[in-house]
Amino acid sequence: MLTIGCHMSEKEGYLAMALEAESLNANTLQFFTRNPRGGHAKKLDPQDVSAFIEYADKHHIRPIVGYASYTMNLAAGDEKERDYARMLFAEDLARMEETPHQLYAMHCGSATDQSDEDALVDLANGINATLTPSQTTTVVLLNAPGRGNEIGSTFEQLQAVVSHISLADHIKVGLDACALWNAGYDIVNDLDGVLESFDKTIGLDRLALVHLNDSEYGKGSHEGRHARIGQGTIGFEALAHMLNHPWLKQVPFIIEEPHGTLEEYKEDIAHFRAAYTKSN
Repeated sequence: MLTIGCHMSEKEGYLAMALEAESLNANTLQFFTRNPRGGHAKKLDPQDVSAFIEYADKHHIRPIVGYASYTMNLAAGDEKERDYARMLFAEDLARMEETPHQLYAMHCGSATDQSDEDALVDLANGINATLTPSQTTTVVLLNAPGRGNEIGSTFEQLQAVVSHISLADHIKVGLDACALWNAGYDIVNDLDGVLESFDKTIGLDRLALVHLNDSEYGKGSHEGRHARIGQGTIGFEALAHMLNHPWLKQVPFIIEEPHGTLEEYKEDIAHFRAAYTKSN
């Protein structure tokens, strides 16, 4: 069964997201756990969360993906910035436990005032300081396009973080199509080769989700800017090929658009479902 959804706003609460997902013919969803540029998280309403869980279970909307703030940098060279990031990380994981057995996606961050190698270790240490054996939330590291000082743009760097995690069962990796392409991985002409490399370096059993998004820029540009799906340099056909790849059929697909209107997402989901049906 195809598990596909999109990024949604949590502004009106969890149940509202589930209702919107159902209206879009989506059976998974992603949302920011707080403002994407940082700041305080909205207080959870226990009744809303309870109603959401009941509705999501009934309509088979799972998993849900909490998305970390872009500014949370567990890999920062500055100790105060790292400590602040750890606080946000701990708060977010505690919130995710209110909806057990879900995914929490985060970027690896940037190597500021230190080497990539040291930044990767600091990132792993920050994760280790917060993970607990009893938690049900899986932390998902997302690949990056490699802009500026970003880390996590190669499979080798992602595996370096994973290898330092003490509670390895609580961490997985997510693949972002735009970031892969902009980092130099040829998902348009050699998806098999890219996935073989991922499997050899990290392992496909460690893959938790795929972001379906198009790119304004070309392969190896390191930009990471999304385009309207079907209008970018990756194109709809290549993204549909990812959707239908036999090695990816068991993971949830999250659609991301630069503007992200419900009309766009409804259209995208319909197109991808049709493309999936034709090939399966």
